Amino acid sequence: MAKNINPLRIVVSAVNFTEGGPLTVLRECLASAIAALPAEWEVVALVHRADLIHEPRVRLISIPSSKKSWFHRLYWEWFGFKRISREVKPALWLSLHDITPRVSVTRQAVYCHNPSPFYSIGLREALMEPTFFMFNQLYAFLYRVFIRRNYCVIVQQDWLRSEFIRRMGQLPVVVAHPSMRIDERASTPTPGSTFVFIYPALPRVFKNIETLCKAVQILASRGISGFEVRLTLDGSENRYSRWLLSKYGKTAQVRFIGRQTKDEMATQYREASAVVFPSKLETWGLPITEAKTQRRPLLVADLPYARETVGTYDLVSFFPAESSESLADLMESMVAQTWQPTGNHHANPKAPFAADWASLWGILIDGLTSVPQNSLDRNDKAGNI
Repeated sequence: MAKNINPLRIVVSAVNFTEGGPLTVLRECLASAIAALPAEWEVVALVHRADLIHEPRVRLISIPSSKKSWFHRLYWEWFGFKRISREVKPALWLSLHDITPRVSVTRQAVYCHNPSPFYSIGLREALMEPTFFMFNQLYAFLYRVFIRRNYCVIVQQDWLRSEFIRRMGQLPVVVAHPSMRIDERASTPTPGSTFVFIYPALPRVFKNIETLCKAVQILASRGISGFEVRLTLDGSENRYSRWLLSKYGKTAQVRFIGRQTKDEMATQYREASAVVFPSKLETWGLPITEAKTQRRPLLVADLPYARETVGTYDLVSFFPAESSESLADLMESMVAQTWQPTGNHHANPKAPFAADWASLWGILIDGLTSVPQNSLDRNDKAGNI
């Protein structure tokens, strides 16, 4: 049993986050903890490297070996973290990356942000992106292991909560909308003679980029001109991007502009007439939120994740995710300036729900300081799978 647990100490585990969106999530999580929690709370973060975090009030523990291989990762999650929990003695352990660790604490929670287990991957997609197929299978198993040890399971959207409960039975699942620092000042579009559609996406098979490219070819066959589509890839990233470039690279209205920096992306949004988002799978869909803050028209796949991310917004229309014809019709109406947006209204999910990190911290620490210290290791006897 872990003795003398500090009822005012939290561990945030994110040893697998080193770049991009995941690292942003970690930084937002720690910054919000410092801002939202009373000063007497101590925050400890397990990270890959200490230089990734710049929060002076956060105590950092670096574990660089966690990313050497999946063997190392699972060793730390299921064995190494138990030792750390007994040394650090936190009251709350929050794992930000999907896997429920074996730790000795009063309360633990896991943030599940990888939607791949809930996607029905086809044979062509598996061959095009075998790594995604592997994660599709692996995470379906990893999510289950030790999941009932958690005080709550955290997901970003209501459809994910429904899927967890449908597949794993009744669980205490909290929907927590992501808190993101986005410049909410709407930029004025840069005027131009060409109508610019942009799809900000990495080349992943579920991003459904080919549906947009087919829509472009349909418009070209109709004799529609005066527009272009910009894709944030260049064809060198993986097998899927190479296939896209070989199939659509000679389509005049499709531009492969490559991966963009934050500043470059801001320029792209200023130049964009509309944002298209045909992705078939997302935990959230950040470009949708970014487009809203810029007051850009949106064409979005008609899927549950998209409806929830769009929320309440007037400048949006939806199309069946795999219907290039329907998407082409909407794009043509935009180019012709006859588009009539359908708009969207989406209420917040039912409780338990956290609209931001501050609200989520309130849920996670509720009642912690009143837990008797002689009963703080109950997770050691919790069910495994």
